[in-house]
Amino acid sequence: MSKTFSLKLPENVNINTEELKLTIAAYLYEKSLLSLGEAAEVAGVSKRAFIELLGKVGVSIFNYSKEELKSDLKNA
Repeated sequence: MSKTFSLKLPENVNINTEELKLTIAAYLYEKSLLSLGEAAEVAGVSKRAFIELLGKVGVSIFNYSKEELKSDLKNA
């Protein structure tokens, strides 16, 4: 099941549909609300392309909190 939203932006906001979908998908992925595959689907690209795009928008593909990372490093 999926949801559809309608969004009105001021005319001075210069963003196209693809950029907006990527921004939303990256945000939802970063917040762990979507898996990598789900986020790629929302963005309308392959998983590989989404991973590359995440790097360009400054989102890590390694979705760990600081606490999880510190714990993992202690256990290494």
